[in-house]
Amino acid sequence: MTQFANWRKSSRSTQMQGQCVEIGFAPGRIGIRDTKLGESSPILDVDGAAFAAFVRRVQDDAFDI
Repeated sequence: MTQFANWRKSSRSTQMQGQCVEIGFAPGRIGIRDTKLGESSPILDVDGAAFAAFVRRVQDDAFDI
């Protein structure tokens, strides 16, 4: 199991909305979890390249959300 460190909460997440996401870091990997559950949250474990591609698509407004 990958051990992630230096968890950072999304600047777009707010306590008021209850939609909080954090990312953690490990060599070559990014962990994504729901902050409401804290350390007991399931972690989506993706490789760094896939996460970077996802971020680029979000920045390019490629998703209809």
